[in-house]
Amino acid sequence: MSECTHDCSSCNADCASRQESLQQPMNKYSNIKRVIGVVSGKGGVGKSLVTCLLASKCKKAGLKVGVLDADVTGPSVPKSFGITDRAVGDETGLLPNVTKSGIKVMSVNLLLEDVNAPVVWRGPVISGMIQQFWTDVNWGELDILFVDMPPGTGDVALTVFQSLPVDGIVIVSTPQDLVKMIVNKAYNMAEMMNIPVLGLIENMSCFVCPDCGKKHSIFGESKIDETAAELNLPVLAKLPIDPENAKKVDAGRVEDIEASELDEFVNALKR
Repeated sequence: MSECTHDCSSCNADCASRQESLQQPMNKYSNIKRVIGVVSGKGGVGKSLVTCLLASKCKKAGLKVGVLDADVTGPSVPKSFGITDRAVGDETGLLPNVTKSGIKVMSVNLLLEDVNAPVVWRGPVISGMIQQFWTDVNWGELDILFVDMPPGTGDVALTVFQSLPVDGIVIVSTPQDLVKMIVNKAYNMAEMMNIPVLGLIENMSCFVCPDCGKKHSIFGESKIDETAAELNLPVLAKLPIDPENAKKVDAGRVEDIEASELDEFVNALKR
């Protein structure tokens, strides 16, 4: 291997210096202490819901919180929080919308005239939008910025990991036979990019009968514990299926969900 010249323009090595050089500058009016990505190896596992719940729980714990919706082609964060107004800007940059409890949110749906219009953009355009959510948005003072990532390990995940100073990620999965592959894909990408994995959250873990209290494994028996043990990662929470919570999300009231299963992890983030 030749000696490093620190000129990344003529080098294809994936070293730490190169990763650092690709990071984009934070908006000068923003002061964000921690950036945490919420990822999954596939879609349909409730990753956006977990992002919203984590943000809501952290806000209730007294932290200043924001959510960057990086799922540009399938944004759902604004609807979950009941945000309908379009984002505006001033001389300091684009201003995130604020939820009822004070969580700052930026999403492509807050910029579209019609929220039902499809975002038919190629990868580079989407990646550019994600970078602008970091460089051009005035987030103000935040203790934690949660980044709701799109499923998989494609362009956007690469853009977030390289452009933002991500302090760690949370991997979301479900109790299915695919769980090991799903988690491993996300874990291996994070390892390749030198991003710490904080732990695993299993969504739709079980259904608790409201009459008898018995747990039913709708999607099969959980395999998250053995998967976490193999990767030497903690299981941060197991979230049950709750039809009442689904109603609250559809009504834009995700902040009203208790989600006590996340208390321990949120307390750790606060510490």
